[in-house]
Amino acid sequence: MLNIVLFGPPGAGKGTQSKKLRSDYGLVHISTGELFRKHIIEGTSIGIQVQEYIAEGMLVPDEITLLMIEEQILAYYKDCKGFLFDGFPRTVAQAQALDRKLEEYNSSLSLVLSLDVPREELHRRIKKRGLEENRIDDQDESSVLTRFDLYNSETLPVKTYYENQGKFIKISGIDHIDLVLEKIKEIVDRFIIENSPR
Repeated sequence: MLNIVLFGPPGAGKGTQSKKLRSDYGLVHISTGELFRKHIIEGTSIGIQVQEYIAEGMLVPDEITLLMIEEQILAYYKDCKGFLFDGFPRTVAQAQALDRKLEEYNSSLSLVLSLDVPREELHRRIKKRGLEENRIDDQDESSVLTRFDLYNSETLPVKTYYENQGKFIKISGIDHIDLVLEKIKEIVDRFIIENSPR
């Protein structure tokens, strides 16, 4: 199985690239953001809890996030070529749990592709996204700043975790969407060739 994590701060372009990659490689796209918003719209008990955390710009607790991720893996692993994780893992505990879960299915994480974008550009993109997609979490400045602080304190350590596994690759996310996609696909194609049976 080809299992990829798209990594990076809010506004880096993870969702945009995921939508293009999932069809090109036949991967199941698992976006924690989309799952959270689905639960909120449906008014589930999880959605009510999640909405409170998101409104404050806080990370959703690991146990809630992991429950949703495990449900998605269980639902699709038998018939898919792999998974594309977008916005997950956000903590080292989540990264460790993902490794354990994939091992249960005799699989492992293939690549962690990190989109690198300057802070000023991230702010510009988030503001634009908030207006275009009517995302409340992107429109509140204090919530956005809290998310950046949490990314630095809680999510950046995930980088070290995957660097130690030799799976972390940084890619400039400042270029045009199609150029960034091209860079990502070059790395993924190389990985597939290098790891295909001889």
